[in-house]
Amino acid sequence: MMSILPGGCAPALLDPAGPVAAGEKTILTNALGIMLLIVVPTIVATIAFAWWFRGGNARAHRRPEWSYSGRLELLVWSVPLLIIIFLGGMGWIGSHQLDPTKPIAAKAPTMTVQVVALDWKWLFIYPDQGVATINHLVLPVGTPIAFHVTSATVMNSFFVPQLGSQVYAMAGMDAKLHLMADRAGRFRGLSAHYSGAGFADMNFAVDALPPAQFADWAGQARKGGPVLDGAAYLRLAKATDTMKPMAFARVQPGLFAAAVREAGAPVHEVATDGREQ
Repeated sequence: MMSILPGGCAPALLDPAGPVAAGEKTILTNALGIMLLIVVPTIVATIAFAWWFRGGNARAHRRPEWSYSGRLELLVWSVPLLIIIFLGGMGWIGSHQLDPTKPIAAKAPTMTVQVVALDWKWLFIYPDQGVATINHLVLPVGTPIAFHVTSATVMNSFFVPQLGSQVYAMAGMDAKLHLMADRAGRFRGLSAHYSGAGFADMNFAVDALPPAQFADWAGQARKGGPVLDGAAYLRLAKATDTMKPMAFARVQPGLFAAAVREAGAPVHEVATDGREQ
């Protein structure tokens, strides 16, 4: 059955590849189970009442003077109240446990990735590795990732469904998001917020690699490719078309901070040294 679904309907949210996505799946399935405690009995009771009080059932008694039952009122109000308490408590606890700004505990040290939403592409900067990519996010498995997300244009939403929470990319803001991949694989990343004509093409591949392979990838990226300096960033920011995935061998420091400070102003305000003019 699942094999006939189109690619856009793939059950990514039900196939978590990280602890945050797994926690969100648990909340979703638990909430569904709790709500079914009301839905299923209600459906069964509706069918049972319709069958019992059918016109041909002589044992069903009509009681026009009946108006109140304390036991029935207790049942009608207590069960939904308990459901609301359970759902509210689960949402409260889960929202704190899966807070996007909360670091993920792991044996490996946290790695930083800076994300800039552009028209109509994603720029990923790896300050620790000194490289950057366009429309291709590469992560080491088992390593917590601290994402810093901003936008050099209109508001977007950075989202990798199989890894977990999304966060909005907004001009002038440095949004925090902590995610981790706990298994190797290729996952889909996208913008989950409509942002204009090129919104449908703001997709990117996410490759989760074993740490040794990630180190090899970073090393290969540093050996070739252009340099991402202020001038290259300005060209990327001015371009309003999609781009094939590519890597930059070196990244000039300060570009992400300049993109945040720019706060939606014209891109020419970012100098070629990565600082504001």
